[in-house]
Amino acid sequence: MSTDYGQPPLAAVNRSSVERRLKEASEGGGLRETLTVEWRQHPKVVQVIDMPLESLYYNPGTHRIRAQRSFDAKRDQLLDEDPWCDESQEYLGYLLQAEPSDPSRPDKDFADLKESLKDFRQNEPGLITPDGVLVNGNTRAVALRQLGVANIRVGVLPDSYTWADVNAVELSLQLRHDTRREYSYINRLLTIEEQVSMGRQLVDVAREFRIRKTTAEQDLWVLACLRDLTERSKKGDSQLRLLDFEDAQEKLREVHRAYAKESKGDRRKAELLKENRLAAIVLDFSKTDVRLIEADFRTRYLEHRLPEQLKSVPAAAPAARRIPGINREVKSDEPQVAAARAFTDSLLQAKAVVRSTGTLPERELQLAADVFGAAKRAVEDALEPAGKDARVRKRKQAAPDRLNDACQDIEQCITDIVLARGSRSLDEESFDESVLKLKAALTKLGRTAAQSIEVHGDGVAWLLEAVREEKRD
Repeated sequence: MSTDYGQPPLAAVNRSSVERRLKEASEGGGLRETLTVEWRQHPKVVQVIDMPLESLYYNPGTHRIRAQRSFDAKRDQLLDEDPWCDESQEYLGYLLQAEPSDPSRPDKDFADLKESLKDFRQNEPGLITPDGVLVNGNTRAVALRQLGVANIRVGVLPDSYTWADVNAVELSLQLRHDTRREYSYINRLLTIEEQVSMGRQLVDVAREFRIRKTTAEQDLWVLACLRDLTERSKKGDSQLRLLDFEDAQEKLREVHRAYAKESKGDRRKAELLKENRLAAIVLDFSKTDVRLIEADFRTRYLEHRLPEQLKSVPAAAPAARRIPGINREVKSDEPQVAAARAFTDSLLQAKAVVRSTGTLPERELQLAADVFGAAKRAVEDALEPAGKDARVRKRKQAAPDRLNDACQDIEQCITDIVLARGSRSLDEESFDESVLKLKAALTKLGRTAAQSIEVHGDGVAWLLEAVREEKRD
């Protein structure tokens, strides 16, 4: 459900100002500007007016910075307790112009938006509640304030609005195809989860986000996985946040695809694959490196390269463990999976300490950095033979794959001949020339196979016999 943030301090003043300006716009001559919004599942046209920026408030429930709020835990808590105070509003303004993956840095997209507003002013109107809360246009309001612009053009929601309406209207406007900045990856995941938790069907949410239902299911799986990782990263007061995985979108999606595929055959191998790849993602390896990691990566390549402090076997697991978020118990992990989870946990906790913004003893920070660095070097060393083996496997599979493709082409050729026979449109001379080329290719393939393959299976034996018969003829 949507959080009800109540009314801001200047609500009465803003309502009076909005009513006066709407009346002036209605009574004035000339063309009136309007904005169409999705209001309670129906299009609604609202009047656009000018409002002074100094009296408006940033929306504390905006989806745009949902994940980034955790950047500063104290100010995040203050936002929940008093979203309208100056410090909370300043924090919202700061996050709206910060880089989603690292709010300590300015966002280049915000700088581009600010430059555009400076050159061309405001092209699209924002949207506010009658109380003066920005439903849409929060980021533009930050930029306009920095540019010293006094007013912003905004549409006004009906007086009967609720915070659920604010939530729904903001989402529908942000998902329109226009020049607005897209939600960051984590904020999009959180928004999909929020919409489903409000009772909406996943297929409807997917349609609104213009994605397939399977993609939405994948996004929810990734978010559940990330919540689990952040929970496992806790060490004292240090903990990773969802936004720390902002740049891992493609890697996480590939983990889901590989996990889903492996789960169909062997659930244990799927869990090993997932944990091994998540460990590499925590260590910030590239997507191409993560792809090299399979279920047996730890046992085949990594185990003997790990320093002793990272080889520790986890204590005996309980008979069952509880899955965070869904309150269900499942059988405890097998030893190999438990060891892989323990390794990932040690990396998560080390990274949480290293990234901690609190005051920690220098020795604790150094120990965490040493653990993280040693693990990264070990995985980096293990990736080299894993990559070589992957290239070998690829070369071994190249010839059979090409032959399978050729078989599919021949099957399609049979269909084409049948269709051409019905319409008498087959070019028989060209077809005969192509068959001769096939004959020559098969002859050459047979000779090469005879020289390269020592033990002949049924297929190779047939090919060699066909080539020998051709020679006798």
